[in-house]
Amino acid sequence: MELRVLRYFLTVVREENITKASEVLHITQPTLSRQLSQMEEEMGVKLFHRGTRKISLTNEGILLRRRAEEILQLVEKTERELVEQEEQVEGKVSIGCGEIASVQLLPELFRSFREKYPRVSFDIFTATADLVKEQMDGGLLDLGLLLEPVDVEKYDFIRFAMRENWVVLMRPDDPLAEKACITAEDLASAPLILPRRMRVQSELASWFGDYYEKLDVVFTSNLNTNGAIMVESGLAYSIVVEGAVYLCDQSKITYRPLKPSLTATSVLAWKRGMPFSLAAVKFIAFAKCFLGMDRA
Repeated sequence: MELRVLRYFLTVVREENITKASEVLHITQPTLSRQLSQMEEEMGVKLFHRGTRKISLTNEGILLRRRAEEILQLVEKTERELVEQEEQVEGKVSIGCGEIASVQLLPELFRSFREKYPRVSFDIFTATADLVKEQMDGGLLDLGLLLEPVDVEKYDFIRFAMRENWVVLMRPDDPLAEKACITAEDLASAPLILPRRMRVQSELASWFGDYYEKLDVVFTSNLNTNGAIMVESGLAYSIVVEGAVYLCDQSKITYRPLKPSLTATSVLAWKRGMPFSLAAVKFIAFAKCFLGMDRA
């Protein structure tokens, strides 16, 4: 017996007329009559006395009305409890991310999620993709926003469509700031700060080509903020993703894109098979739906 048909039955009982009940239910009168007849056939009892103007219940119909009301009340109570349980999801979701442009996609995701689950808060850990992965593997972080290239063999993930552009960070009064873009030859003999990540260095080595072996690498850096201080002091140029300089004071630091351009993507990832808190499980499911990119 379907809950839908029980609701039909109680509507007919309340209206005492199949035509009126069909109007309330927004279905046709023949459809409603057929549903009720099938219910009587399945149960093997007669539920209604059908009069000319109104219908009344048989003894069996009275019993079914009582039980149907009890069943539907229990269903409604259960549905309310499930909704209340959803509303009371609480806890903290920890997310690691680098200083990248794709972080700009997170605020609206967080805001929308907290509208549904206001008791959930977030912990943001800023680090390179390698360190974020290490923290995820150790269960210290739930998710990571990782700049590619990165090995995601052990992870499920959502790849963001936003492209991360690699640029050269420099002082505004530097001669290279007069150029619209920077070539490998421009940097061949310049003091440089490179990212510490080996996978990223491999990407840059490919971009520099034959110039790579001749580079004057003064520093490597895992985060770009400290590197920017070195740039401001005139010690070196820093090669970073554009998202890392989003809030930089342009009167002290400026940047130019590479030519040919070098871009990367990022992924929001979580370790496959890792036991997560309810808050993290809800966030992952919400992120898949919200971003419309449920693919890995």
